[in-house]
Amino acid sequence: MFARSALRQQPALFRMGQVRAQSTLPIPPKIATPKSAQGPGGSSARMESVVGFYKSLPKGDAPQKRGGGIKARYFDGKNASGKPIVATLFTLFLIGYSIDYATHLRHHKNNHH
Repeated sequence: MFARSALRQQPALFRMGQVRAQSTLPIPPKIATPKSAQGPGGSSARMESVVGFYKSLPKGDAPQKRGGGIKARYFDGKNASGKPIVATLFTLFLIGYSIDYATHLRHHKNNHH
């Protein structure tokens, strides 16, 4: 019962899974209308500022973005290398060996072979 009353209160736009379509125009439709371009005085000046803004935007494709993660830095692109894997394995071995050696020394502190 509550769900039906809530459905009636929603605007018709959102009923039955309908979604509002978004414009893909590069210029907002309320600014770039023929009426605003031919209008008296102020609106044509406003249109000139909009056109000036769009002329100042960079043209062409956006530059390639370089990833900042570890994978992008060491394993992708021109600098691809296996050195980080080798360094990681060596570091883990060194940490494990030092822990093992410390426990071995602790064992020999009171209990001799």
